[in-house]
Amino acid sequence: MSSISNTFTTIITAISTDMFSYAFMQHAFIAATITAVVSGIVGYFLVMRAQTFAGHALSHIGFAGATGAGLIGVSPLWGLVVFSVAAGILMGLLGERISNRDVAIGMTLALALGFGLLFLHYYTAFATQATAVLFGNVLAVDRATILVLLMLAVVTLVILGAIMRPLIFSSLQPELAEAKGVPMRLVATVFLGVVGLAVSECAQIVGVLLVFTLMVGPPAAAQRLTGGLWSGLLVSAALALVEVWLGLVVAFYTDWPVSFCIAILSAFIYLVAVLRSISNASRSVRLADA
Repeated sequence: MSSISNTFTTIITAISTDMFSYAFMQHAFIAATITAVVSGIVGYFLVMRAQTFAGHALSHIGFAGATGAGLIGVSPLWGLVVFSVAAGILMGLLGERISNRDVAIGMTLALALGFGLLFLHYYTAFATQATAVLFGNVLAVDRATILVLLMLAVVTLVILGAIMRPLIFSSLQPELAEAKGVPMRLVATVFLGVVGLAVSECAQIVGVLLVFTLMVGPPAAAQRLTGGLWSGLLVSAALALVEVWLGLVVAFYTDWPVSFCIAILSAFIYLVAVLRSISNASRSVRLADA
């Protein structure tokens, strides 16, 4: 047993030494870690509030912002942030008027992508960067981007922490929360602004088209695996971390796209969580019948 353990340790040490000898892999792991924690935590509330489609819409709107920023010579990340946060705040202010309006959100997606295409038409030199915005390119992250991601992560989690109690209350018992005087629209507006920030960070790792991979996959799996709120948040962040870390390792040794590896792992983990919950439910039924 000790020889197997020593062999396993040797293999892990060799792999980590090999990967982390490259600066771009160090940067990728740091950026992915920051983003995974934020995505797992914010995404948990997004799934709990059944607003995943709105989160996806924000990522597409952010694409228009990123391409527009490239057109005027500004970093695409800031275009993502400005457009995503602004759109999130607008959605929150509209409140129930856009609630469950998938058609309206779908049209917003199409319009945003249309503007993104228009901006690319007038600035073809941005085409390579646009691919990175759409599908992510964590291996190209530099120190400056890591600092920006860290700053955005701190801002995101601080704001989320400030609205945590009313957000939980309004998410789990909306009618009672409204009766108790909780400012529902304000909470919803601030939260969607926070989602816009998280989406902007997540897009740097997996791209705007695969935001669901980190912001929905791990939280949805966590809610299948545990029923507690705080344990769910912890499991969600942990699963997101596992997915990005394993995704980077697999991509490094296979030369597959990182976003693809993370997406496959996210889908696999969610499938395992679903099968486990179904198995537990079936076992409970058999025990009740017995």
